Amino acid sequence: MRRLPPLHALRAFEAAARHLHFARAAAELHLTPTAISHQIRQLEEILEVKLFHRYPRPIRLSAEGAALYPVLRESFDRMASAIAGITAPDSDRPLTVSVTVAFASFWLMRRLPALRSQTGLNLKVEADNRPVDLSGSDVDFAVRYAAQAEPEGEWLPLFEDKLIPLCAPDLLRRNPVNADADILRLPLIEYRWSGGAEASPSWHRWSRAAGLGGAVLEITQHFSEEIHAMDSALAGQGVVLASSALATSAVAAGQLVHLSRTELPGRTFWAVSRGDHPRFAEVERFASWARASG
Repeated sequence: MRRLPPLHALRAFEAAARHLHFARAAAELHLTPTAISHQIRQLEEILEVKLFHRYPRPIRLSAEGAALYPVLRESFDRMASAIAGITAPDSDRPLTVSVTVAFASFWLMRRLPALRSQTGLNLKVEADNRPVDLSGSDVDFAVRYAAQAEPEGEWLPLFEDKLIPLCAPDLLRRNPVNADADILRLPLIEYRWSGGAEASPSWHRWSRAAGLGGAVLEITQHFSEEIHAMDSALAGQGVVLASSALATSAVAAGQLVHLSRTELPGRTFWAVSRGDHPRFAEVERFASWARASG
């Protein structure tokens, strides 16, 4: 007969050891941090050992905790795989991806037919500008825009980005551009940037990069969302500094014109999922396809 501590206490310890953070473990298991702490203390009392060094912060595993954690991690992974193998095939449902509204509209939606035919993947697209909690939702993976991968989750690079000046062909015909200074005389469009001022697609940053730091700038239109700024440019209302990756299809179709070789560095698009996700191979398939399709 096996003599094991309560399963809920083992599960709480495994999640806390994986995150090295009680609050994140609590969010994953839909508990409170107090409940996680209580269950781990219960486990420590049963085993008569300390599993964590709680002070000084951040928490870290004790020698006993470090010995127990990989055994539990492997055991829970094997249980999850076995359960997945005897239940209804999860691959019958679409793979749910969380993306920003702009990424959905300008990049993903235009490529969905090719994605299905070339990879066999069927995506359910959740478009929202708020980051989704991958451990506490039905979302399988997210497309994120960041300078570098973060410690939590598996981050698969898709493609690097840059910020470029774009306008509609009709506006360019009415206002020929022969030099970067001519661009700054066009109606300028900006939008609110959530990624930090040091990397924002602002016309002041672009003018400095073009060697025109002393130019007088008049921003004609401000938007809260990138998608609306790009729609405004498509409608011929001005020139926008926007993601080269998102604008690729519109430029190829002649809907937008890339006006200058002066660019601002962007960030990287990533596909992000849990490393232990049962459909992680499909996320990898999406990432490989996205890198190839650009």
